[in-house]
Amino acid sequence: MTTPTAWTSRFEEALVFAARLHRGQTRKATDIPYVTHLLAVAAFVGEAGGTEDEAIAALLHDAVEDQGGQSTLDAIRARFGDTVADIVWGCSDTDVTPKPPWRARKEAYIAHLEHASPSVLLVSCADKLHNARSLVTDVRAHGPTVWDRFTGGRDGSLWNLEALAAAYDRLGAPRRLVDDLHRALEELRALS
Repeated sequence: MTTPTAWTSRFEEALVFAARLHRGQTRKATDIPYVTHLLAVAAFVGEAGGTEDEAIAALLHDAVEDQGGQSTLDAIRARFGDTVADIVWGCSDTDVTPKPPWRARKEAYIAHLEHASPSVLLVSCADKLHNARSLVTDVRAHGPTVWDRFTGGRDGSLWNLEALAAAYDRLGAPRRLVDDLHRALEELRALS
């Protein structure tokens, strides 16, 4: 058995930074603290063999979109370096408020993945896997009204997740995460 590589205090700093950035934010139309999503994505990244920089980026992957745009990206770059900032930027579909129209933003993000680094594919796939699993749990518990929370509704949300899963498949995202995403999508389709 090999000795696991320990992450440094940078990960702890990122955890606190992410928790503070997203303080008061909840998952869409729930009382679930948003930080739970960030922790889950970081766990998926770590369990898939991700590096400390990739796990830090997982904690911060929504910071640019949801908590300050370019100035937040600049703060991430200053605190955690270019590698983390580049992964976070690669996982962001916008840095402006208000956000551009939903469908065009999602299409542009999927197209952008064609040139994404393996690190961006890892963190992005982990993010979408957690989103899909959360949707399965919510649809089981609350029924189809869950889809009303999302701009794309049921059809748009499923289209987006399926298009992302196909891109991750084609582009070589970590197989275990991609397979888990496909399983979650099968379950979502069956529940819907």
